Amino acid sequence: MKIKVVTDSCCDLPFEYTSAHNIQVIPLTIIMNGEEKKDDLAETMQYESFYEAILNGAMPQTAQANVYQFAEIFRKCAQNGEPVIYIGFSSALSGCVNSARMALEEVKEEYPEAEIAVVDSKCASMGLGLLIHYALEQIKDGMNLQELVEWIEANKLHIIHWFTVADLNHLFRGGRVSKAAATFGTLLQIKPVMHVDDEGRLIPVEKVKGRKKSLKALVEKLKEDIVDPENAEVFISHGGCLEEAEEVKKMIMEECPVKEIKINYVGAAVGSHSGPGTMAIFFKGIKR
Repeated sequence: MKIKVVTDSCCDLPFEYTSAHNIQVIPLTIIMNGEEKKDDLAETMQYESFYEAILNGAMPQTAQANVYQFAEIFRKCAQNGEPVIYIGFSSALSGCVNSARMALEEVKEEYPEAEIAVVDSKCASMGLGLLIHYALEQIKDGMNLQELVEWIEANKLHIIHWFTVADLNHLFRGGRVSKAAATFGTLLQIKPVMHVDDEGRLIPVEKVKGRKKSLKALVEKLKEDIVDPENAEVFISHGGCLEEAEEVKKMIMEECPVKEIKINYVGAAVGSHSGPGTMAIFFKGIKR
């Protein structure tokens, strides 16, 4: 039986993509202006209104998916004899993977023969989405569950993440930079260029002055790290700045032409911590 792929809304894939590929997406919860909403890949909560709310002063918080949500899906797959894999948001940034592991143990006690796997992707946003995209190709080629887990573990650290943000204060709120760095960086128009390391953590790598230079730096990092660009797929995610995302796409195609580029929003769960103006690129490379 075909493997059922489960992920969470931090994958930032388009809703149309997950629907077309029968991917089960577990939504994280967004608490904003006293209301709880589901981060459901913009099926109900539109990205434009989400980022507009933040620009108008809203300070969203997030709540991870719980054990019950995972157990419900795993149990249903076990009852149907369907192999299932959860490919989750980096455990260094969220507790979703831990919740999934607890659910796996619970369901395996009831259904010892059930084929259930939980993988910590060490990826974020559309980096997780790109890993899932490649995993679907392996399923299509006939991999079984154990083979797929082994393939993901062998390849997940080849998914390269580079990103920058428009406002350092959002990273300060999330504990990613100090208050002093956020304050002086904002005053001096300093933009961090960051990546996700092998542990799945957000790590500042360098600082540049000005927005245009920070976007250019992302393209330079891609040119340094990408493998086989002629056949490569690149994902770009953005925090409500589509025009700039299109500019980044144009720069990539001019300076390092690739096979295909897909653009989507940074979703509400990730965007609650990175803020409006986030720009990120994801691709396959030799190492992070």
